[in-house]
Amino acid sequence: MQTNGTILIIEDENNISDFIATSLRAQKFKAVCTKTAREGMELAASLCPDVILLDLGLPDMDGMEVIRSVRVWSMLPIIVISARSREKEKVEALDLGADDYITKPFGVSEMMARIRTAMRHGAILAGMGAPSEVFVTGGLQIDFGKRSVRAGGTEVHLTQVEYKIVALLARNAGQVMTYDAIISHVWGPYMDDNNRILRVNMANIRRKLEKNPAEPHYIHTEVGVGYRMEAEEE
Repeated sequence: MQTNGTILIIEDENNISDFIATSLRAQKFKAVCTKTAREGMELAASLCPDVILLDLGLPDMDGMEVIRSVRVWSMLPIIVISARSREKEKVEALDLGADDYITKPFGVSEMMARIRTAMRHGAILAGMGAPSEVFVTGGLQIDFGKRSVRAGGTEVHLTQVEYKIVALLARNAGQVMTYDAIISHVWGPYMDDNNRILRVNMANIRRKLEKNPAEPHYIHTEVGVGYRMEAEEE
């Protein structure tokens, strides 16, 4: 099922987490929940969510440390959702790299508006282009605004991670993207055996995009270096 995006909820209070997740799923978002900071950081790296909703009062680590850690490797949009209402703490969270700060309690409409804004900013930072921008090479078409991919005229469903890999390569079409550059952009430093995970995702991407995955036309392998997207048509 096509979703509007993936939201990672790092919140240890079940009633709040369940309320947020239910509200998001009603709006056709995929909601993934965790109660701890450490698992949240691991999920941020593995899922590459569109937005992170972060509580500051977590049982194993202060949420401020989560912001600091994620910002070392990623500009994933982070919205703090916290009962802490003092100006000093809001300023600290924003200075550390949070994109927004919502004080509990809050309404669904406000939360959704903040998420939409964060996603727009995240798309710009990720280099996904303006809403009208479309990449075309051969029979492959990528609409960055709609986050949609078509191959041979047929819409292709990619996972969030697969789409981010394809979009990154398309934004740098004609250039070789090293394995390390792709991994850093998509996963950050919190994954074990990153090259293997990248190879698995690339195999899935080629199976979905290419007529013959063994002889790829769109995404080429530069052995021992990385991958290169076929240059965009003039």
